[in-house]
Amino acid sequence: MKQKPAKLTFWGVRGSTPTLERYTWRYGGNTPCLELTSPEGTQFILDCGTGLRPLGNHWSAKNGSEGADAHILVTHYHWDHIQGIPFFHPFFEAQNKFHFYSFQSKYLGANSLRQVFEAQLSSPYFPVDVSMMTASREFNEVTGGQSWDVKGTKVSAGWLNHPQGCLGYRIDTSGGSVVYATDNEPGVPDCDRNIRQLAQGADVLIYDAQYSPEQLAYERKGWGHSSWLEGVKIARECRVRNLVLFHHDPDSSDRGVDGFLSAARQEFPATWAAAEGMTISMDDHGVNVEMRESRIGQRRRLRYTATVSGLTEDGTAFEEKATVRDISIQGAYLCLNSRPRLQSELRVLIETAGDPTRAAVIPLRANVVHFEDGVGKNQTGVGVVFVEDPEARRNRD
Repeated sequence: MKQKPAKLTFWGVRGSTPTLERYTWRYGGNTPCLELTSPEGTQFILDCGTGLRPLGNHWSAKNGSEGADAHILVTHYHWDHIQGIPFFHPFFEAQNKFHFYSFQSKYLGANSLRQVFEAQLSSPYFPVDVSMMTASREFNEVTGGQSWDVKGTKVSAGWLNHPQGCLGYRIDTSGGSVVYATDNEPGVPDCDRNIRQLAQGADVLIYDAQYSPEQLAYERKGWGHSSWLEGVKIARECRVRNLVLFHHDPDSSDRGVDGFLSAARQEFPATWAAAEGMTISMDDHGVNVEMRESRIGQRRRLRYTATVSGLTEDGTAFEEKATVRDISIQGAYLCLNSRPRLQSELRVLIETAGDPTRAAVIPLRANVVHFEDGVGKNQTGVGVVFVEDPEARRNRD
């Protein structure tokens, strides 16, 4: 019987503070929270940022009265990594059990993690008392250099360089290995060694890429974060199979993150930018990345001809005539002979009816978010979301 893959889902990818601006919707505005399910069904949650709320809604709808037994790894106690705690519905359901892991803070002393958890629901900051959380809770104090077993999955922790302390985690499942190393600034030798020990040979490295290399070298130096360039260096040195840029700055637009991703892929092709709803599956056959459904607007069924150009999955440039099957204000569905790379940019020239003496063309930029094989003879269905041209003038709403 074929073994199930390990599955990683991103519920929050933004750093520092949640964002609601329209220029951040494609990658997402919730702060850090990831869900990892091992092939044996063991559930892990990585950090408790605002992404914890939609994860809780998903679990409650999926599980109903069936209880969850999950392990929560908290990297550190800054607001953006804990502020989802009061809004996670499964904490208020008695059938659930949660095992928490993090370090003892020198500012809080013994039972730091329990103190942080309960403080999220203390007066006058929240109207509901912690006694309303009826789920079973167990708090475990861990430290850098420590490893432990969770139902056949090995978890290892290492200290990272971040103000007031931070742990990175490596999770080795029977399907593959994930390293979660957010909130780390390079330059401290011990921490640089720690992250490389954690990352060695990992299938997936999720790494802090909040700043550009230039920001990290000057105005953001000492703030406890990193860049895509440092992530690429670590991925290369440690023979990581896939690098995921994470902890996007709240002031980074989707186009800004696109730029970091494009630059990183020039140096390390197996790079991805973390996006809410993105899933990564790992098994003996390798790693598979999928994106969420991104086009939520009303679609119009039509058939336009378009010229589409971009890069295939192996990096080869292509240009071909394609059919636009449906379109909305956010994106479109294309039928292509080529298979472009996920999260790559396409140039789409849609031919429309206009002056009969010459062709009318609408030039658009689009980001690849979805594939569907077998839509036509040797064709691939490609879902794209449109990307605003930075040179286009923005009209006032």
